[in-house]
Amino acid sequence: MYVRTIICLANSRKPPSGRCIAGRELNNGRAGAWLRPVSNRPGHEVSEVERRYQNGTTAQLLDIVRIPLTQPAPMGHQVENQLLDDQYYWVKEGVATWEQVVAAVDAPDPAFWGHLDSTFHGVNDKVRDENVGRLGRSLQLIRVNDLTIKVRVEAGYQGRDGRRRVRASFTAMGNRFCLSATDPVIEERYLAQQDGEYHVGDAVVCVSVSEVWQDYAYAFRLAASIITPERCAEAAARP
Repeated sequence: MYVRTIICLANSRKPPSGRCIAGRELNNGRAGAWLRPVSNRPGHEVSEVERRYQNGTTAQLLDIVRIPLTQPAPMGHQVENQLLDDQYYWVKEGVATWEQVVAAVDAPDPAFWGHLDSTFHGVNDKVRDENVGRLGRSLQLIRVNDLTIKVRVEAGYQGRDGRRRVRASFTAMGNRFCLSATDPVIEERYLAQQDGEYHVGDAVVCVSVSEVWQDYAYAFRLAASIITPERCAEAAARP
């Protein structure tokens, strides 16, 4: 077992019933390599119990957290994955500030933002199976100045019932992206409002590329977190 400390920059929904946790390692106060703790279950999701602190609370977005791990576990383009050790609690060391989040933004990476395909409802939100390995990684933190949140009913795949969904729309590397938002706090906040478009403007977005869905032969770009100064203030006020 070994321990790594990260700024939690993604805490998003992951089937079947867990979370995708990811962040950048903290080394002497500076943001380093990306790390995504994963379980050894088929879906690799992190359960509520596995992300629990000793006091019964669970790791949240923007927590600075020490995570027990057993070994690197890269899976294809998800080179950041490391297997968590579920015999130990996670340890919260603090909460990241807006300044720390901005400092953790990645340098522009044209390879990550290339190979553009779109779903019916999204824009540049999927990557063909044969191109996924060319992305070089599966996580990027980007600061945008034109973020719009879209709430609307989207028809289901192959005739399934439509559902209200939340998407994040922004510009990166000269291209427009409209990605499914899997940040549960953002989803809850905007699904409680009417359908429409909500201008946010300045924000930091963690973009995660999913595993390849074999039924579709695509991986999907997801807005795994949406961070604003207001969310950092909310996080700082948590017990």
